[in-house]
Amino acid sequence: MSGHATTITQIADEGAEPHEAAPVPGVVVVFANHRARCRIVRWRGTPLELGRLELAEEGALDAAISRKHVRLSFERGDWVAEDLESRNGSFVRGKRFAGARPVPAGSLLRIGGALLLPLADTVGFERYGLGFQQGVVSGPALRRVLEAVALSRRAEVLSSLLISGESGAGKEIAANVFHEAGPKLGAPFVAVNCATIPKDLAERLLFGARRGAFSGATDAPGHVQAADGGTLFLDEIAELPAEVQTKLLRVLETHEVIRLGATSPERVEVRICAATWRDLRQEVAAGRFREDLYFRIGQPEVRLPPLRERIEEIPCHVQAVIEQAGVPLTLEVSAAFIEACALRAWPGNVRELRAEVRRCVAAACAEERKVLTPDALGANAGARIVSQSAGPRAPDFPADEVAAALAAEGGNVVGAARRLGIHRNQIRRWLERYGVDARQFKG
Repeated sequence: MSGHATTITQIADEGAEPHEAAPVPGVVVVFANHRARCRIVRWRGTPLELGRLELAEEGALDAAISRKHVRLSFERGDWVAEDLESRNGSFVRGKRFAGARPVPAGSLLRIGGALLLPLADTVGFERYGLGFQQGVVSGPALRRVLEAVALSRRAEVLSSLLISGESGAGKEIAANVFHEAGPKLGAPFVAVNCATIPKDLAERLLFGARRGAFSGATDAPGHVQAADGGTLFLDEIAELPAEVQTKLLRVLETHEVIRLGATSPERVEVRICAATWRDLRQEVAAGRFREDLYFRIGQPEVRLPPLRERIEEIPCHVQAVIEQAGVPLTLEVSAAFIEACALRAWPGNVRELRAEVRRCVAAACAEERKVLTPDALGANAGARIVSQSAGPRAPDFPADEVAAALAAEGGNVVGAARRLGIHRNQIRRWLERYGVDARQFKG
């Protein structure tokens, strides 16, 4: 098991129009006047002084923002914020600061009721925007992935797709994009959660059965036959029993399926979209997943970034929950509440965030509160789940390619950057974002 899986964005980028060569630094207003926003303020080479007038939305002034509130400077790839002795203060990661201080990459800057996201490159926001698209909340990180899936599928480059990502990150959304971008309108889309299928029923449910195959058996098609001509989405595919994996591989290679109790095969044409939160390569190495099936469905692979890497989406998710709840009172959301959400890890991602916001809204209605504030969040909401068993505490950062490169280089930032082909400042911003000391990667 050597080498790296081909990613969907690599395929989509081949032959695509070249991206804008130079990054465009700027600040994105993602929340103001109690609502989600997406307003880009470009960096023009001189400090940005932002206050009540500059951050007015729809003609409304925020009285909590001073006339001259904060000055932002972009220096050598990093942002520095200076509070201009504002009345209500400026906050980074929920902590008030005086004077000037760096703003770590991916961190929200709160001033009054506005939340700003200073970025080294705003091109993604200018190209993809931020908000609702076909009922789905998405920002640049998610939209780039979904666009790559759609473009590659539409060009019939893809006959299968593996989606990896944490629970609740939106894997079924990507699967639907894969399906809908196909050439056949109205083709069936069949979604199956492999983790919920009883092992003794998996073969019958997937491939169907003939009358008499077992006691009480009747003629019944399986999920594979139901998806004929369309897409079969196998969520949590790593949970499939080994014997079912073998039969699934045969279906993919021969385009035929044999029901339990049948003597002759049926012809099927099915596109497979698989998803898992596990590392399938590791599952293969451990003998828990068939290597030949992995090589059939494991490439290309699309990784859905977790919500903590898409914090710009949080205001939209909170707003959507409140609008869908249809509460009998006008409930406003404070910038501090959104900021508090952005500071939590949300291991359950969008699913967990929305469930907690629904709980907060219900409690606010019961208490007749007018504003959602940080104290509405449960103490354990969005917190990482740490095992109580003996052993070292799990690291409080994602096990992504940056962590892997740092581990391989023994914590050497320059070496890790060279290994990934990126600038060392990107590694340093990653370390600062997660509050990690590079020395902890030393052997």
